Amino acid sequence: MSANHFGTAVRGWRERLPPLEGGLETDGNRRVSGLRREELAHLAGVSVDYVVRLEQGRARTPSAQVVTALARALKLDPSERDHLFRCAQMVPPCDQAVPRQVPPRIRRLVQRLADTPVAVYSADWTILEWNPMWTAVIGDPGVYGWADDSLVSGMFGAGDGRRPEAIAAWPVRARDGDEVEERALVADLRVTAVAYPADARLAALIAHTIQTNERFARLWSTGTAGTLADDRKIVEHPLVGSLELDLEVLMVSDADLRIVTYNAADDRLDARKLSELRAAIHSP
Repeated sequence: MSANHFGTAVRGWRERLPPLEGGLETDGNRRVSGLRREELAHLAGVSVDYVVRLEQGRARTPSAQVVTALARALKLDPSERDHLFRCAQMVPPCDQAVPRQVPPRIRRLVQRLADTPVAVYSADWTILEWNPMWTAVIGDPGVYGWADDSLVSGMFGAGDGRRPEAIAAWPVRARDGDEVEERALVADLRVTAVAYPADARLAALIAHTIQTNERFARLWSTGTAGTLADDRKIVEHPLVGSLELDLEVLMVSDADLRIVTYNAADDRLDARKLSELRAAIHSP
């Protein structure tokens, strides 16, 4: 039998919640510090028997309404509520927009990684933050020409022709081909769209790009979904020539951000070229 994650979570949270915090009056003569099953049942508007069966794992398919009621009664924070939904094998509800704020700790990290090209993107691939090494290697995002600072807008301009000059200050292409990169970006964007159904800006971006770019519309219609993974890029740099770099995508789960970095192997000519650009940043 599969593990009873849902029941274990409910029982643990029930036993930690003092009745007064749950909104219940008590007479002080209690043998338990948390809620009793009948108290949780009362607060959530379900039967005591159903709470027992949920905790014991004999009931495995609570409705979204029941999960929501239990989360509210147990005073769960957003991450705990989302965990409870996942324990019930349901997608957590989301009425929020895609987070586009970079926490101070992430901003500090970007600046401290001074020897590596680093940029921070939101889940819908809006570029939010970058360091000087990113500008030196990939170009200044201020001149990318991306509508709303969106990689999606930059990669899928109006019409069907790809505009490499809009991807970065100088051409950047995927080693395995542009369509592989485009397919991965669209698949990742679909996951974000499902996670943030109430984000009007994201919905408008998708609708507009479907209307104006045949290539995006075709890829979107396939229904492919997945997370954009690491890649190998070729940068046609105006100072050091062609650079073949490893692109890595690191996730910031609590802020739903993507930290993107570029690196070259130490024994490659590309590593020496990166060192030249690194030195140029610090030269007077």
